[in-house]
Amino acid sequence: MREIDEAEAERHKAKMARRKAVQDAEVEAKPTAEKGLLIVNTGPGKGKSTAAFGLALRMLGHGRRVGVVQFIKGAWQTGEKEALALFGDRVVWYTMGEGFTWETQDLKRDIAAAARAWEMARRLMDDPSFGLIILDEMNIALRYDYLDLDSVIATLNARRAGLHVIVTGRNAKPPLIEAADLVTEMGQAKHHFAAGVKAQQGIEF
Repeated sequence: MREIDEAEAERHKAKMARRKAVQDAEVEAKPTAEKGLLIVNTGPGKGKSTAAFGLALRMLGHGRRVGVVQFIKGAWQTGEKEALALFGDRVVWYTMGEGFTWETQDLKRDIAAAARAWEMARRLMDDPSFGLIILDEMNIALRYDYLDLDSVIATLNARRAGLHVIVTGRNAKPPLIEAADLVTEMGQAKHHFAAGVKAQQGIEF
């Protein structure tokens, strides 16, 4: 560790004090203390669902219930599902998809599955015991018009005040991005799949 003289330490202390004053003033100026957020995790990079499940863990740590509805992914046994099952009825998880679109190759079946998933999502959003609902890969269902985008956004906007909802998946549509409170675009600088590494337990599922 490099040595720090008194003058440098004092300059750093003064700089951090000024920064703290700016940060404190910005927080104080926020008009809304708390609200249920509509969060969208999208983009070509890895980690959209993983980030959502990280927030699920945080919510559980504060004693809140979490609901998960998976729109596309089929009956994969994922590590996050197994881990969250340890929380008992504080987490409910519905895998409503039948696999990726290139696997089913059946448009009517995919649309019907998306409709069932959305109905389940609406039921969970109406349940006041939940603090967070994760709509995993719903962006894919919206991208392929399996669901009516305007109707989905209207329902999300009309949800109860304290409910947080996370929508994941690539290619989030602009109206959903506009409606969201928080949007994270996951970029991809490098991916091991391109080097021939297949999906691995504990990393992809």
